Amino acid sequence: MNHPVNESHANGAPSRRRPATIAMLMVVLIVAFYLLREHWGHVSGLWPYLLLMACPLMHLFHGHGGHGDHARHESHGPDKPVSGS
Repeated sequence: MNHPVNESHANGAPSRRRPATIAMLMVVLIVAFYLLREHWGHVSGLWPYLLLMACPLMHLFHGHGGHGDHARHESHGPDKPVSGS
């Protein structure tokens, strides 16, 4: 099966840009590693604050996909099985 050269991925980005994106991400990760390694004494004191900041950020950005059926489960008591599941 022959594919055209300028085939796009599902997100619409051309397939030839993907290796450049992965390479740039790897460079960013390497730089972040060396920065953390050199400045670990400064960063280690911030962990409690980073953890506290992560909680609301995760709550805001986690997708909210699983909240659709809370009302259905709350209408049934603990002894009553949920029908249709």
